[in-house]
Amino acid sequence: MDIEHIANIKPGQDGAIWNNYLFRFDDQGNCFVYDIKNLKESNETLKELDWFILDKAQIIVPHCNSVVFGNEYYDKNDEFPLLYCNIYNNYANSDDKLKGTCCVYRIKRNENTFSSKLVQIIKIGFVENETLWNSENREDVRPYGNFVIDREQGLYHAFTMIDTPCITRYFSFKLPKISDGTYDEKYGVNIVILTENDIENSFDCEYHRYIQGACTNKGKIYSLEGFYHGNENEPVLRIINPTTKKQELCVEFSSFGLVNEPEFIDFKDGTCYYGDGSGNLYIIEF
Repeated sequence: MDIEHIANIKPGQDGAIWNNYLFRFDDQGNCFVYDIKNLKESNETLKELDWFILDKAQIIVPHCNSVVFGNEYYDKNDEFPLLYCNIYNNYANSDDKLKGTCCVYRIKRNENTFSSKLVQIIKIGFVENETLWNSENREDVRPYGNFVIDREQGLYHAFTMIDTPCITRYFSFKLPKISDGTYDEKYGVNIVILTENDIENSFDCEYHRYIQGACTNKGKIYSLEGFYHGNENEPVLRIINPTTKKQELCVEFSSFGLVNEPEFIDFKDGTCYYGDGSGNLYIIEF
């Protein structure tokens, strides 16, 4: 595996790439958009094409720990498919922690101006079940859940850290349609509740220490985790195969001289783009 630094973008959380546009989010719903069509390995600091804040961020704002484009379009004429951003731990200190919750947005572009509209919310309906989502003592350090979408197979993968007995549990569901769910007046969109009966597949895998950004490529899940080098939770990339229910690769970024918190990962035309929390952007060749 080779890793090469190519540019610098805004610090932040995860993001996603569609066509030639890279979307980088922070934990307050701010998004910075970059045109990477002519991106060269110049190590320059890229100038944002535009900036916007996610719709209805005043009432529900994702941490954007995991961000991914799906396979369905809100309108057949839209340029971008639906965008999925997870809440993660943004409401950790609230009565309703919104565990297992993901916001779905329509992204629109008018020349170089971008905007979003909240169009759906997806929730895992068994986040308080200690036999499925939690440790038996229900004292998991991060019980909030990450999400990725397999666009080719139409699958919605959710996974969560279970501290006892130190595993990461994966669940696969059919990706909900935009028309699914029940209308909620507070948010003005349909809410989909995924129940135990909706689980298509599940398995346990190696413990992911503090899950970060994630994506899929050719059916496999690419999951980032950890903080900075020297912390007990090292920055790591794992590749998980949901078909075989096995981890195929685990790489510590420090072995490549990368020491910052891992946040962003996605693929464009078969190329893997990786970004850390400080804004360094890399290409990974496997």
